[in-house]
Amino acid sequence: MSVPVRRLWVAVLAGYLAFGATLQALPSYVPDKFGGGALASGTAVGIAFLATACGRPFAGWLADAGWSRPVVVTGGVLAAVGGLGQLLAPDLALLLVARLVMGAGEAALFSAALPWVLSGTQAARRGRLAGWFGLSMWGGLAAGPVIATLVGDQVWWVVVGLALASAALVLTTGSDPGQIGRPGGERRQRESVRIRRPRRLLPAGVRLPGATIGLAAYCYGTVAALLVLRLRAGGIGVDNIVLAVFAVAFLVARFVGSPLVDRFGGRAVAASTVPLAIIALVGLALAEGPVTAVVCTALAGVGLALVYPACISMTLDRVRGLRPGVSIGVMTSFWDLGVMAAGPLGGLIAQQAGYQQAFLVAAAAGLACVLVALRVPTRATSLRSPEPPRRVPDPGRPR
Repeated sequence: MSVPVRRLWVAVLAGYLAFGATLQALPSYVPDKFGGGALASGTAVGIAFLATACGRPFAGWLADAGWSRPVVVTGGVLAAVGGLGQLLAPDLALLLVARLVMGAGEAALFSAALPWVLSGTQAARRGRLAGWFGLSMWGGLAAGPVIATLVGDQVWWVVVGLALASAALVLTTGSDPGQIGRPGGERRQRESVRIRRPRRLLPAGVRLPGATIGLAAYCYGTVAALLVLRLRAGGIGVDNIVLAVFAVAFLVARFVGSPLVDRFGGRAVAASTVPLAIIALVGLALAEGPVTAVVCTALAGVGLALVYPACISMTLDRVRGLRPGVSIGVMTSFWDLGVMAAGPLGGLIAQQAGYQQAFLVAAAAGLACVLVALRVPTRATSLRSPEPPRRVPDPGRPR
């Protein structure tokens, strides 16, 4: 049964264009409508990532059970409901509830779609396809703010429309990818039912790749939250283009470099590319001119671009096909948590010690990321002990 990869790619892109547009709109929307300051705006932005981090493992669990299609559709609907809720919210509390709903929708959208796509992919090409499919999410996050700027006051209706389009694209697919009905489907469904207990929602093979991507996410979150403020505070300029430079470098490196994950392995790719981001973060901490700032920003984008497909490859190697939806969902949740932590923690460091120190701390997180990645075994080893072979009694041998 063929998997509608292109349709799913566009569906996830539409959903994350909606999500990315809200990231641009909220910092001015919250103060204008509710009178909140920087803390209220930051909370409104970050709380959605909390819901996304919590929702991904459950979306992956349902995908493993054969429910990818309805979960992805539900994700688009929840994103639309969350967008409409943000438009109509009469106070900040209900706005935050709407943000939680939208974050949960985004978790369902991507974390159920990716296992669906990988289910029809050969193991040798999973790293490459995961990297390219992830461009739907990252492309939406990068281009969504541009759409918000272009449409102005109509942004919330555009958000709702994009989210509904995402759900419609999946709802009109010709077939359900459920495991039931395929050879071995009933056995796989029973396997997925066994992970109802919470401890089973954290597969053992996810811990090291999850820590790797979480530390890299802290680097990414520092750039996203503090780079513009760092350049303005230093009087360097180019603060109006650096995030676009980062996004372009990130997306190009992801598109071109994803095949390297399948060729050299996730561990090698993560350990060799993240050092570029470390150098870039130190450069941004010490930068005194616009050229250095732009070059280091682009280098940071290149250095962080391949961490996600590399960690997917490491995760799938570690779990060896057991509950891939849950495993990828949990691993990606570490990314959300890292980005969510970078804003307030990096902001606190910048407020107390300066922006340079905040970027140096992010560089230290990048170094920790490399050290953790190097702890991942180079060879895939199954985390489940194989069942011992059954001994067939010898009829000629006395018992």
